[in-house]
Amino acid sequence: MPALPVSGTIAQRAALASVAVASVLLVLKLVAVSRTGSTAMLGSLADTGLDLVASLVTLLGVRVAATPADHNHRFGHGKAEALASLFQVALIAVAAAAIGWRALDHFSGGGGAVGGADYGIGVSVVAMAMSLALIVYQRRAIAQTGSMAIGTDSLHYQSDLILNLSVIAALAMEQYAGIRGADPFFGLAIALWLAWGAWTSANRAIDQLMDHEWPAADRQHFLKIAAQHPELKGIHDLRTRSSGAQRFVQFHVWVDPDMSVAKAHRVMDEVEARLEKEFPGVEILIHPDPEGHVDGAATPGAIFS
Repeated sequence: MPALPVSGTIAQRAALASVAVASVLLVLKLVAVSRTGSTAMLGSLADTGLDLVASLVTLLGVRVAATPADHNHRFGHGKAEALASLFQVALIAVAAAAIGWRALDHFSGGGGAVGGADYGIGVSVVAMAMSLALIVYQRRAIAQTGSMAIGTDSLHYQSDLILNLSVIAALAMEQYAGIRGADPFFGLAIALWLAWGAWTSANRAIDQLMDHEWPAADRQHFLKIAAQHPELKGIHDLRTRSSGAQRFVQFHVWVDPDMSVAKAHRVMDEVEARLEKEFPGVEILIHPDPEGHVDGAATPGAIFS
């Protein structure tokens, strides 16, 4: 496999850090579940197990997505990140259903008493500290690479902070305050949280696989920068999409019908240079048209004139 670019190497290191953190927490929470018998802790264990699998898939996805374009993949391999996200979604949905079922069974009297709260709370505190350290590291990697896979992974660890707080509350209320039913209640809440995370992650991955347009604010800003060139008479048929950390845009511009090919080429280069300052790394394709011309098969989209 070809050598990764710098951004790919940074993203890969962030994914490896995520794998390491998830591996340590998985062992700690496995022991915590055996000592406490807590449904909430079981939910936290399942989430950490998913974190580990997701981080491994993210590592693979980042590695493949960073591979340069080749003869058979002329637009690169960026959508490997979206495919990795969909795999994670399937795992999360199954885990959420299993945890929810156990919580409901506990409500009906099928679960045992919760114990060993001290150990469970201690593990949750350690998990929060490790998650915070990882999030800080991931944010630096995201700022440098714009990786969607690392961004999704980081959001998942941010949700882990709330999840671990829920485990602490469940154990404390169940064992120290004597509030029966607190543990399965929080277990059910965690299951719903995981299900919601699966839903939102699926939507993001599907949007990318279906070449969803950029957010409206980004498109408007792009058009504003492009339209500043004095030789452009208008812009139409703007199309945008994302593939992993790579973004693509193409559009048509109106120019003076009497402009020479050489001058039109120079103008296009100048427009691209301006846009690349505001949108670094974006792959841009510009098609010049004589002023007023719109292709019959084109989708006009936003037009500036």
